[in-house]
Amino acid sequence: MTPLSPPLPSSASAATPAETLDLILHHLLPVLVVAALSVKSFVGRWRLLHSKLSLLQSSLADAASSPHWPANPLFVDLLPPLLSTLRSLHSLSARCLDPSLPAGKLLLQSDLDIAASALSLHLHDLDLLLRSGLLHHLPSAGAIVLPLPGPSASRADLDLFVRDLFARLQIGSIDLKNKALDSLLQLLASDPPKLAPVVAAEGDLLSLVRLLDPSAHSLIRDQAAAAVSLLATASDASRRAVFEEGALGPLLRLLDSGSLAVRERAAAAIEAITTDTPNAWAVSAYGGVPILIAACRSGSGSPAVQALAAGSLKNISTIDDIRSAMAEEGAVPALVDLLLSGTLDAQKNAALCVWSLASAGGEEIRASIVREGGLQRLIELLIEASDPEATEHALRAIDALSTSPAAARALSSSPGFFAQLTDLIRRGSPATQQAAAAVFCNLSPGDDVKRSMAGCMASLVKMLESSKPASAQEVAARVLVSLLAVRSNRKVLSRDEKSVTRLVQMLDPKNVEVGKKFPVSVVLALAGGGGRGSRRRITEAGACQHLQKLADAEVPGAKKALQKIAGSRLKSFFSMAWWE
Repeated sequence: MTPLSPPLPSSASAATPAETLDLILHHLLPVLVVAALSVKSFVGRWRLLHSKLSLLQSSLADAASSPHWPANPLFVDLLPPLLSTLRSLHSLSARCLDPSLPAGKLLLQSDLDIAASALSLHLHDLDLLLRSGLLHHLPSAGAIVLPLPGPSASRADLDLFVRDLFARLQIGSIDLKNKALDSLLQLLASDPPKLAPVVAAEGDLLSLVRLLDPSAHSLIRDQAAAAVSLLATASDASRRAVFEEGALGPLLRLLDSGSLAVRERAAAAIEAITTDTPNAWAVSAYGGVPILIAACRSGSGSPAVQALAAGSLKNISTIDDIRSAMAEEGAVPALVDLLLSGTLDAQKNAALCVWSLASAGGEEIRASIVREGGLQRLIELLIEASDPEATEHALRAIDALSTSPAAARALSSSPGFFAQLTDLIRRGSPATQQAAAAVFCNLSPGDDVKRSMAGCMASLVKMLESSKPASAQEVAARVLVSLLAVRSNRKVLSRDEKSVTRLVQMLDPKNVEVGKKFPVSVVLALAGGGGRGSRRRITEAGACQHLQKLADAEVPGAKKALQKIAGSRLKSFFSMAWWE
């Protein structure tokens, strides 16, 4: 083969970047492109190499056309290893021209494959730089990365900054990757909802996800986990992008075996990702159910990890197949323990997860929750929690468990529990009031318990007026009808002028906010079972005219209620006439 001219420097450090680029582009590459078509051995491999060398020649010419390439450290750092690879190929081409194949065919084939792989990596890095547009921008003097954009930065500046960061993540040294991740974390932390979608759109998230691999440098992996966690929790768009690039599997591995800080970041990202039901399905495919359950258990190392893992279990427990897997893997004992010993967030997530398991998991799962002490723990949480949301979640879980005969019997025989329900109906938030009333509807307390709950009837009447949610009217009516089965409770409610007035106003057909069957059922219960005083007060409040209209409209129970009240009036009239 014709020797190269001028002679090649013995090392990359002997030439400036401009000299190295000139040597590669105008001397070494042209010779190699010709040589790739002249070899006598491994012709097929050299034909592929010829295509790559031609592409490299074109890409380097494009890069060299930018006046700013000398200021780009990524491109400058790429030149020495590229020169080394091309020198190796030059030497290999000479060996492939010799029919005797010096050093043997297998060794030559191996050396050729190694050089071809290195050339492919250089082409990938160069293509990435060209596509990012970074070679056509002049960075600040001495900057290792572009300066962090300020709050008023344009979208173009943000896009360029993100592309620069991700270029360094893929082709830079460990030091450059570290600094790039630092800058990425600073950018995301400055305004996550605004900037996370930009990063998701302009950055190569797959390259970031690859840094979560156990083989990655620990410092780089930890920072990458922090960045992925920020992206997963910042916005819907960035969360979807993180999942679509395959982050869930690596995050679950980090949750299983990472450092404490990394496990917290991974747990936060997993909880965010699993809020989307299609994503939640994938947890099972990655073997994530036992990992999440293990993270919930005491001794996992971090209350924050426990709470976040419980949140993920809550998210995936809505899926039938995963719910069964959770029960089989031992989720119930771990969740029950969290109800007692976890942080407030862990308790709330555990309560919601128990609710999901109990409401849709079947009698076997409900029975296992009761056996593990879940019902008692929920009652304790109900009594001790000062957080309205925790109280509501506990009530929902108890409500789901109360469909189990064993749980219903235990609750129905607990006067203290009904005292708690009474207080929650009287003083709780609207959501808590409804949840407490819903629990009562599944139980069968005795008359003594019902008498003890008389103090919450006024609140239940007020709940009847709630138009949202519609189910609030139904549960309030059901509880009132049950309580009014006790004669003394009918006397108490009928003497409450404000509550009677509210009931009668709800009967008015013009009041379209309230479903008429609910106040009708309460009035019917209030007027039944004797007690002319109750019916007289309802009549005096004007119920009859409304009930007549409702009876004409065939509202269930209206005619019967009217007959009871009207019958009472007639009896009263004839009694007065006889005495006269």
